[in-house]
Amino acid sequence: MHPGIGPGRMLGSPRPENAMRLIPAVALLASLLAIAGCIPVRDADRPIATHLVRSEQAATRLVVVLPGRADDLDALRGSGMAESIQGAWPDADVLLAELTLSYYMQGRAPERLHSEVIAPARERGAYREVWLVGASMGGMGVLLYDRLHPGEMDGLVLLAPYLGDRGLLRDIGDAGGIARWDAGPKQDVNADTWQREIWRHIQGWSRNPQQADRVWLAYGDRDRLRKAMPLLIPALPKDQVLVREGGHAWTVWSPAIGEVLRRADAKRGR
Repeated sequence: MHPGIGPGRMLGSPRPENAMRLIPAVALLASLLAIAGCIPVRDADRPIATHLVRSEQAATRLVVVLPGRADDLDALRGSGMAESIQGAWPDADVLLAELTLSYYMQGRAPERLHSEVIAPARERGAYREVWLVGASMGGMGVLLYDRLHPGEMDGLVLLAPYLGDRGLLRDIGDAGGIARWDAGPKQDVNADTWQREIWRHIQGWSRNPQQADRVWLAYGDRDRLRKAMPLLIPALPKDQVLVREGGHAWTVWSPAIGEVLRRADAKRGR
């Protein structure tokens, strides 16, 4: 079972009345997905579950990892991500965060990720760097988080991120790419606007190389989301995009994260 992409109307930060209207539909969707056995369903009223993989030496860095749509905490533990991260950065604590679909559907995923996971982790450890990594739906979560807390993370790694519906992607392509696309007036993030606002944020990277320098992208050459990547790539430094053999799976992403982190250190002369 591979991590999947998010549904077409995923939520960012909807107004309370919008969220209230969506509760019955979300509950029904969650129930159906649970019955189908395809997606872990968690009670979004409960705190986000985490698992800390401590470094065997004094930790000076923290890497927070977000799951794909079909993943839970057990899947993250078995993905090989922590081992790959610590193979590249032996001084890194790895924090696996079970930010599943239900938290996005609630509409407060980036806020809760900050208050329940990242802020407490910063308080517990004296880290000189904190990185955020997400695969598939988790890559979308990384984008939502950086939009809400721009520049807070020292590094962002997008592993085959879900970037939105085909219609919007087609509009960006037809406009000549992210640099030429007109995002329109800035809006609050809700069920109707979150995809456009994510792309507005990406467009900001294309105009601010200092922010883009924090961002790395990796995906497989047979990944089912790969067709969206050429729209994202122009906003990033060319040497921070890794295309590897394989599909939409941890067997591609786990080795890639180690390579990303080693390259990041080499690029910074560490």
